[in-house]
Amino acid sequence: MKSYREELWFNVPSRRGFINITPQIEKILIKSGIKEGLVLVNAMHITSSVFINDDESGLHQDYEEWLERLAPHEPVSRYRHNRTGEDNGDAHLKRQIMGREVVVAVTDGKPDFGPWEQIFYGEFDGLRRKRVLVKIIGE
Repeated sequence: MKSYREELWFNVPSRRGFINITPQIEKILIKSGIKEGLVLVNAMHITSSVFINDDESGLHQDYEEWLERLAPHEPVSRYRHNRTGEDNGDAHLKRQIMGREVVVAVTDGKPDFGPWEQIFYGEFDGLRRKRVLVKIIGE
């Protein structure tokens, strides 16, 4: 069994955003040379997420509105976490809802997706550099 590791770096220019990272994952799979196995894609920061869903702008707006209703950014005083001097208590909760990582089967050197599935990086406390780990194992 082989393994391959690479990092993706992001600096989202706003507080929140969603980025389709499927093309980057497909390029990394090609570089790895692994044809059959698994790929783990993992957000390495506690205020960002990796998830799988449809690449449709209405859905992304729905996520934004839904997450903001569940864990509104303002007022920042509502979160005990923010008493440490931070203002991102909401971002931690949003990450918990959206998830830390995804694992996707690799078949014939490509992600083995269902219809419409794509991999996304979700940012909930942007304006700084953050990384995503891509780890591939297989043959």
